[in-house]
Amino acid sequence: MAAALHCLSSSCLALPSKFGNLSLNGPSTSSASSTHFPSLSFSANLSHDLFSKGFLNLGPVQRSVRRSVVCEAAPTKKPDSAEKRARQAEKRRIYNKSRKSEIKTRMKKVLEALDMLKKKPDAQAEEVLSIEKLIGEAYSIIDKAVKVGTLHRNTGARRKSRLARRKKAVEIQKGWYTPADSEKAHFE
Repeated sequence: MAAALHCLSSSCLALPSKFGNLSLNGPSTSSASSTHFPSLSFSANLSHDLFSKGFLNLGPVQRSVRRSVVCEAAPTKKPDSAEKRARQAEKRRIYNKSRKSEIKTRMKKVLEALDMLKKKPDAQAEEVLSIEKLIGEAYSIIDKAVKVGTLHRNTGARRKSRLARRKKAVEIQKGWYTPADSEKAHFE
């Protein structure tokens, strides 16, 4: 380590810049690896006691090496909160998947029943009652999915509207329902 020297006179500050890479080491701090120079005596310029008695020597400067810390974003173990969020997301995904699947199944059953009724030549008006029961069950499942957040409310409304329009179209075709003039143009 470089020994610190406090200069008492202004001549200490005027040392040539070529001595910038050298330091003054005392005899107690000199190591075996550093080159030992003979004592200098500048008694007229600096403190007479330090140089004349050989307490200060000229040697190479030992500078401390700056070490920098590098932080890397390496894939490490997830924090506990991230693991919990992942578990919750997986649970919700499975739950929502089953709800959506049930909605699709119910809608498919209603639409198939309506198509069968539409194709049937001798269909009766009472056959719509069984389809209305299926539509009610589908509405219930859709409303529950909207309530718990599986479906957006507009998506739920759109799906319910699709079932109602399809039912009304079948009733109009069979002559069981006669809409007003403005509604009739919409369904044809």
